[in-house]
Amino acid sequence: MALIVQKYGGSSVANPERIKNIAKKIIARKKAGNDIVVIVSAMGETTDKLIRLARQIHPAPPSQEMDLLLSTGEIVSVALLAIAIESCGHQAVGLPGFLAGITTDTSHTKARIRHINPNRILEELKNGRIVIIAGFQGISFENAITTLGRGGSDLTAIAIAGALKADACEIYTDVEGVFTTDPRLIPEAKIIPIISHEELLEMASAGAKVMQSRAVEFAQKYKIPFVVKSSFTNKGGTMVRDVELKEGAVVSSVILDENQAKITFFHVPDRPGIAAQIFGALGGENINVDMIVQNVSKKDYTDLSFTLNRADLEKGLKISKEVARKIGCREVSADDDVAKITIIGIGMMNHPGVAARMFGTLAAGKINIEMISTSEIRIACVVRKRDGKKALALVHKEFIG
Repeated sequence: MALIVQKYGGSSVANPERIKNIAKKIIARKKAGNDIVVIVSAMGETTDKLIRLARQIHPAPPSQEMDLLLSTGEIVSVALLAIAIESCGHQAVGLPGFLAGITTDTSHTKARIRHINPNRILEELKNGRIVIIAGFQGISFENAITTLGRGGSDLTAIAIAGALKADACEIYTDVEGVFTTDPRLIPEAKIIPIISHEELLEMASAGAKVMQSRAVEFAQKYKIPFVVKSSFTNKGGTMVRDVELKEGAVVSSVILDENQAKITFFHVPDRPGIAAQIFGALGGENINVDMIVQNVSKKDYTDLSFTLNRADLEKGLKISKEVARKIGCREVSADDDVAKITIIGIGMMNHPGVAARMFGTLAAGKINIEMISTSEIRIACVVRKRDGKKALALVHKEFIG
């Protein structure tokens, strides 16, 4: 008997018919002799609707109350799926995050899991029930409902699989696996059969909408393998696990992120501690910064630019202007008309000339590069947003075909 953790995204449970179909799939796995734990997201666009509803009442709703509100979306999915399974003659129990033993810190809307007590889950499995858990949520040490950020149900599934030492973790979504790029933008995109945690983490961080980056980071840290596959077909599937470095394809994926923005500090005093003040203030407000570029110092002053998610731009710009006044910076500007194109591949570290090929491809397409960031398995470039899709097509064709 195997213990299997499955996660179904919002599109998989978007309506009653889909919920019934998922229930049948779950029951089939149960009948095959497996213990089943299921994590579900909110139905379809429920989370976005709840956010809009809250903002009709308050333009900037308090984060603690937003967590309480948004957590209800997953609870609805849990209850409906449990009802569907029970209607087919099988036992199921639905658990909100806090009843599933998920304890988090107090960072509302972006909480981090601190501990999972799996005793209730194990007790229900021992009694022969299919356990259905609300993704995306937990409870803080202060006994307040918290949520884990966009895509948090992925993190719930990975963390639960780790806590239970599950035999398999299956992430079901509306695509057939992890592709070399977004197939909606590039029809020639190919499924990647096996990918490393490192590569998928870079993909998620680069803007790919396959998995929440924190979920992949958790899986990598605790060496939890999992598979990404479609809820609607039996084709494809991508296995995510530790991968030994081998000779072969240099670049495994190309990612376009159009949800980027750039903030620039002009005429920054060039002395120790300035960067720490800027990024310390942003980090203190849970704003993640991606690429950072600082110009060569000139007459004891320099310019500094960084990128961040567009959703954080308004808040990030406000904080940046406050810091600028304190450090004596003349001007801070914001630019949300940018995009980031990233190539990723665990084989890149042993293949010189990859960066030159990427830059040459963009140059041939008359696409100007504004910022560059590299790691052992990633090269990222910031370009004008209008050039983003063109850059994606050219670079994907150059490296993957």
